[in-house]
Amino acid sequence: MSRLAAHAFLLVLFSVTVAVSAEAPEATPPPLAEIAPRPEPVEPPAAGEIDAALARGVEFLLNRQESNGSWGSPRNTKGLNIYAPVPGAHQAFRAGVTSLCIAALIETGGDDPQVAAALDRAEEWTFEHLPKVRRANARAIYNNWAHAYSIQALVRMYHRRAGDPKRQKRIRRLIEQQIDLLGRYECVGGGWCYYDFHQGTQRPGSPSASFLTAAVLVALAEARDLGVEVPERLVERGTESIRRQRKPDFSYLYGEGLWLRPMYSLNRPGGSLGRSQACNVAMRLWGDKLATDKVLGAWLDRLFARNLWLDLGRKRPVPHESYFAVAGYFFYFGHYYAALCIEQLPESQRGFYQDHLAAILLRLQEKDGSWWDYPFYDYHQQYGTAFALMTLARCRHDGAWRPAAKPSE
Repeated sequence: MSRLAAHAFLLVLFSVTVAVSAEAPEATPPPLAEIAPRPEPVEPPAAGEIDAALARGVEFLLNRQESNGSWGSPRNTKGLNIYAPVPGAHQAFRAGVTSLCIAALIETGGDDPQVAAALDRAEEWTFEHLPKVRRANARAIYNNWAHAYSIQALVRMYHRRAGDPKRQKRIRRLIEQQIDLLGRYECVGGGWCYYDFHQGTQRPGSPSASFLTAAVLVALAEARDLGVEVPERLVERGTESIRRQRKPDFSYLYGEGLWLRPMYSLNRPGGSLGRSQACNVAMRLWGDKLATDKVLGAWLDRLFARNLWLDLGRKRPVPHESYFAVAGYFFYFGHYYAALCIEQLPESQRGFYQDHLAAILLRLQEKDGSWWDYPFYDYHQQYGTAFALMTLARCRHDGAWRPAAKPSE
């Protein structure tokens, strides 16, 4: 049998399997999804330790805000820079990083007048520049990251502007525009990717990436909870694309293009430590019955018991050069979504994981108050710090930032 014929046969078999599973979904997760090494308990952080770290991180972001109100820039290049066609790639990077910083400051900045002034400047920058963000070219679709994280920032901006219905209406329209753009840049097969090196079509023809799709679905869930209409088709196709990439132990393929290599190092549990947190919580938020408390808990156990696999990739300059092909930029990304997984658990189960998460982040804060995991032009300290702030805030046993239960219209 020729290689082409073999691939065609496997594709048909895979399609039939997916169709059967869609018609008769499992009622309970596979046993492998609930088995994990249990980490030893850690010492809870000392009183005030989390708040002190948060204050230093907030100060770092305030000091690193650009004069125009944004965060990040194309400066600080290195010998090996990731593919980033100008200017579109950097417009997307800056919009995504600025959105993360806005969200982090709203969640952790309190009522500090300096924070309020920084957020006002950032809001004006967002209104002016975010509506213009598009794909850089036929290949680079980094704008999908910007659309996702801007929705999360805008949801927080909406609540911050309680009592100002005119401003809230403008924010709401911008959320709707970002959702529309996500519909425009959705992959042909559902879900989202950030590269299309194969077809370069108007609607990306490349396979979806599980972790980007998860980030988009988490953002769309926040928009839904705000009362913004989210197209059902986007959610159904996005969740199905993640479901196709989910293995029996609930590790997830890096992207659908690797479905013929499920045991490639990147797709094994050690390579999926960060992705599984994002995919599990995304599926949970959209009603997937297999994303149970036991599954979320098992993968949190894996994250903390096997954290070294993620940590070994942290700060390495070449993506995927570490064990299990882990890239540095999965570190704070994965821990942020782990914090969201913890929020989904019963309150009685959260403290154990919150303490583990706090222990990791507190020891990694830099002398200047930042956190970073991958040298990325002049964006890495900003996005790393934003992720870490929102994660660490959720390690408080007395709870973190929450929006109002019912947004005003």
